[in-house]
Amino acid sequence: MGILSLITGKPGASGFGSASTAEQVTAGIDASALTVVVTGASSGIGLETSRVFALRGAHVIIAARNTEAASEAKKRITESNPTARVDVLKLDLSSLKSVRAFVDQLSSMNLPLNILINNAGVMLCPFQLSEDNVEMQFATNHLGHFLLTNLLLDNMKATAKSTGIEGRIVNLSSIAHHHTSPKGIQFDELNDKKRYSDKMAYGQSKLANILHAKELSRRLREEGANITVNCVHPGLIMTNLMRHSLAMMKAIRVVTYMMWKTAPQGAATTCYVGLDPQLKGVTGKYFADCNEEKMSKLANSDALAKQLWEFSEELIRSAQ
Repeated sequence: MGILSLITGKPGASGFGSASTAEQVTAGIDASALTVVVTGASSGIGLETSRVFALRGAHVIIAARNTEAASEAKKRITESNPTARVDVLKLDLSSLKSVRAFVDQLSSMNLPLNILINNAGVMLCPFQLSEDNVEMQFATNHLGHFLLTNLLLDNMKATAKSTGIEGRIVNLSSIAHHHTSPKGIQFDELNDKKRYSDKMAYGQSKLANILHAKELSRRLREEGANITVNCVHPGLIMTNLMRHSLAMMKAIRVVTYMMWKTAPQGAATTCYVGLDPQLKGVTGKYFADCNEEKMSKLANSDALAKQLWEFSEELIRSAQ
């Protein structure tokens, strides 16, 4: 799209652009046959994504670490839309145990699953290891979603097969995936506190989101599964995600104010990729401002995607 398009909001090939809102990009779409899981949906763009999916008729499962905040989010959605179908389940993506417990609870509800929005994340946090002994940004942004997605795949495959409706998985990445170490993923130094950079670790986790989608889309294509996997960059939005860097972000916003989005604009690309019929069969791509965007060279690496997949599986095995 480019900087000029970002500033002017000029639509791209899709007919939408940086100024488009989630409601605008889903206008006229009937999602009443769909069940969607949205992680980290208690506030910000996750909340707006859930609200708009519910507005279009989907049954929305809000998966959140803070169930009190998530219940308040549900209340806000249903107050504006009394017919909305919304449930809240606890999910802490930094804990593999919590991921498994969430999947067990969702399974007990006997719901089909059409769409998974891997939205939750942490950003620029101080060095910390998760309860599974994994650097926190990598653990939350990538590894938890990696396990969650794998555990929900059988349900999604069965749902797509029985209904004939294409399943969709959307990973929220970031333009920050361009800003990593030269290797992209620090496989051997993931938990090295001395080498830790909050910005590089965040970029690494966002690169991992794209590589995960790339490898999963390849596997699903080979299998013939009717499920697509894509990534999105939502844009610059002032949300709770920035709580560890609030002062810095506010300073940056002063000089880049034309490039910032509202939550309805920030949720637009997620909702577009999750629901738009013109993206049927499109998989393994990266979108920004509701249009396909170029990825970094590392994000395009099949070898790195395969290596990350195997590394992630090993981390999960070692945590059991």
